[in-house]
Amino acid sequence: MKRVSLLLAVALGLATAVSARPAVIECWFVEDAGGGKLAKKPAALLLRQGAESPPPRPDLAPERYLKVHDPAGTLQAAFRQYPRDAPAPRCEMSLYVPLPASAKWLSDLTPEQSCPRALDGTWLMVSMSSPFLSLSSLLRPQSEPQPEPALITMATAVLTVFTHTPTPRIRIGQDALLDLSFAYVPLTPKAATSLAPGPPPFGLEWRRQHLGKGHLLLAVTPGLNGQVPAAREGAVAFAAWDDDEPWGPWTGNGTFWLPAVKPSQEGTYLATVHLPYLQGQITLELAINSSCSFLPLSPEPPKVALTPAPLVWAAPGEAPPELLCLVSHFYPSQGLEVEWELRGGPEGRFQKAEGQRWLSALRHHSDGSVSLSAHLQPPPVTSEQHGARYACRVHHPSLPALGRSAEVTLQVAGKSGEPSLSDRRGPSQAEWLVVTCFSSGLMAVAGVGFGPQEGPKVGFGAPRFWTLLSRV
Repeated sequence: MKRVSLLLAVALGLATAVSARPAVIECWFVEDAGGGKLAKKPAALLLRQGAESPPPRPDLAPERYLKVHDPAGTLQAAFRQYPRDAPAPRCEMSLYVPLPASAKWLSDLTPEQSCPRALDGTWLMVSMSSPFLSLSSLLRPQSEPQPEPALITMATAVLTVFTHTPTPRIRIGQDALLDLSFAYVPLTPKAATSLAPGPPPFGLEWRRQHLGKGHLLLAVTPGLNGQVPAAREGAVAFAAWDDDEPWGPWTGNGTFWLPAVKPSQEGTYLATVHLPYLQGQITLELAINSSCSFLPLSPEPPKVALTPAPLVWAAPGEAPPELLCLVSHFYPSQGLEVEWELRGGPEGRFQKAEGQRWLSALRHHSDGSVSLSAHLQPPPVTSEQHGARYACRVHHPSLPALGRSAEVTLQVAGKSGEPSLSDRRGPSQAEWLVVTCFSSGLMAVAGVGFGPQEGPKVGFGAPRFWTLLSRV
């Protein structure tokens, strides 16, 4: 009797957990609208349903109202730990085109560059994100929607990748463990039986995103013998299929381990699972906390300094020296923007400064704050720009809306009584050669010498000769 009661309690608990998961996820279908613009249309995913018919959605086009068939149960597993009272995740849907992976270390995954005919047709990529879940799923919809009572399109979840810890916070010096799960469903039994039984080979890569570029930390290809890039920063991945069913579906693990994390390892991490011609990718945001507390560091506004200062010199038609804007000791690193302005000048107003600009890599400090430097090489100037000011303006979540700035004033040589170019630049190379020759002779005549432990000694005649030399 106790055993029956226990089983009944477990069943009721599972039923409650399942009912707590979302039945419908509202999405946006995003597509190219031309001219560099994107168009967004409403869509929805029906994840679970009882025996009754799907609820009608007259507000949705049938091809954007999808009833998801999930043989691996991965979508339900992804929402198993989702808090009951948490907002629904943000969801976007877009068209997807199967392609072979471009990385050389994945070339053995797709020995034939042409996609098999079984992958022909429409594909959709669904991305969901929230503080509790990051998920990507490739859906294969049917060509025609189901008829009344509710027009809806059936779609199969083929490749799903997700994590329950999209925003991990790790204390400095501790190991970071970023969980990753994935599942693959063969399209049809016929497609599966044409291959060797068992799960297919796959590729897994983990990258850290910084300043718009992804730095590869780890790459593995279980089931393949090809060469892969060496792991960096001591990274390890537990990459394997969890089961070996002959014809699928299959679930896998790609959890990432990073030992003794440092502030420089904070940032955005991209996890990508590669199957032949299919890829699924999710994003995680790793935050490194100070060693004294598990609480995140409080926002710290950046300090801004601009060099050279307070003046920069240039002749008409010449470019001023490179400007360096030091943005120091701020936190967090996300959300920082640096703008260059030209204030005043011929047009007498603020405008975007022209020239080549770039940012340095982040420099991490022991207190968890970061610094970087922004560089601007201005173009050649004109006399009308005399008195204009170059400004480096910094925006950060810790600053007011106008941000914080530093500026230098441009002085154009030969304008309004300013020194001429020759006065500004000092002696020429020929003049320095004369100085060097004269100084060698003067040292001998005037008795300039060096003692064993002393600085230079100048004889009595030196001042007269240096006065004569200065008139050359």
